[in-house]
Parts: sequence; C-alpha cells; structure tokens
Amino acid sequence: MSRALLGGATLTLRFSPLMTGLVVGIVMGDVAGAMVITAAIQLIYMGVFSPGGTMPSEPAVAASIAVPVALLGNLEPGAAISVAVPVGLLGAYLYQFRFFLNTFIGKGTDKAVKELNHKSITRTVIIYPIIASFVLFVPLIFVALYWGAPVIADVIAALEGTVAIHILNVVGGGLAAIGIATTIYVIGKRSYIVFFLLAFFMSVIFKDLGITMVTYAILGTLIAAMFVLAKSNTNKAATAGPGNTDDFDDDDF
Repeated sequence: MSRALLGGATLTLRFSPLMTGLVVGIVMGDVAGAMVITAAIQLIYMGVFSPGGTMPSEPAVAASIAVPVALLGNLEPGAAISVAVPVGLLGAYLYQFRFFLNTFIGKGTDKAVKELNHKSITRTVIIYPIIASFVLFVPLIFVALYWGAPVIADVIAALEGTVAIHILNVVGGGLAAIGIATTIYVIGKRSYIVFFLLAFFMSVIFKDLGITMVTYAILGTLIAAMFVLAKSNTNKAATAGPGNTDDFDDDDF
C-alpha cells in the first residue's frame, strides 16, 4: 500500500481486495480461484475508500485472510464474503493504530520542516511510515494466516453441507448487493441514474454476443463524450442568450 512504490495515483488500485487477492493467488498457486473469490469480496468494498482518515472496514486485510480461508476450505464466494466482513472490521482497528504510530513520526516531520532538512523530511514522510506499517501489519497478518486461517478453514469444511454454509452464502450475497448500492449512492446522481440503467440493460441484452469489457469501455467512453459535448453546447447556448441580431428591415430607411 506504500505511496513510495508508484505514487499516490495508484493507491486505489493497490489498496483493494482485487490486488490482495492476486498476490494470494500467486502465492497459493491458484490465481483463477483466488480472483473469483476476490471479485465477490470486491463488491462489498466498492463504495469504501480512504479519504485520509479511518475507515469502517479495511479491505486489504479482509481479503488477505478471507481468500486463503476460502481456498483452503473450498468455499463459495458468498461464504468468503461472510468471512471477510468481520476480518475487515478488525483490520480497521489496525489501520487506526497505524495512524496513532504516525503521529510520533509526524513530530519528526515538523522538526525537519522547520530545519528545512530535505533528507529528514523524506525519511519521516516516506521511509519511517513504511517501516512502521511493515512492523505493524506483517507479523499480525502472518500469525493470523499461519495459525488462524487453517483452523477457520477446517471448521468451515466440517460444516459443509449444513445449513450454516447456506446461511453464509445468503448473507454474503446480500452484503455484495449492499456494496453495489453504496457505490451507486456515493457516485450516482439522479441525473446520471439513466447511465447505470443503460449499462445494466446493455449487459443483459448483449450477453450472448460475448462482448468483452474493452468493448463496453469504448462504448461507455463514446456515450460519455457525447453527453459532455451535448451538455457543453447547451450551456453555451444558455450563456449566449437570444443574441443581438442586426437584421434591419430595408423599409426603415
């Protein structure tokens, strides 16, 4: 999650269940299975982002535990979601504690700024927070994976075929729907709902054609461009008003 790797522009990409699930899949030798599970987990965190403060749930921690548990226990994606939610809530406390540790590092940053010490600023802004995060997250996640994940997987495997697994799948599916609804609430405006509906019905109508996501992205870009152009022309026309016409009747002369 470090900003030092590729900068803040890629933080949202790296700070997501999809990226964590990819790493888990590579380590466990089952990228395809990990990504199927992670895609379901990603749905519940679509509306979760870090604006610079604490979050109600920590997506990367949730995926780092839930995906291995699901792979070890042969869980359905819906059941994996039910595992990810409580783990993500606990991960949020780790995230808050990370901010607490950064307050001590921030004192060094204040001192470095007063002294105009560029090297010290770099250390306190980038290097020391990375080390603090590494020391905080890695040992705890390692312990949870090494001892906790197999135990949880064994318990879930023992419950296979019972009503408990059915409940986990149902609850997990409901949480995914909540994540999608949260995303629409966060980024969707009343005037843009028509585009959500258009995308949904296009995906249903063209399902049998095997259209790829790249094609949908191109169509979406073109539709968005037409909308922006039409809105821009409307605004220009409204700003210009009726205009000044210099048409005169020759009979007036």
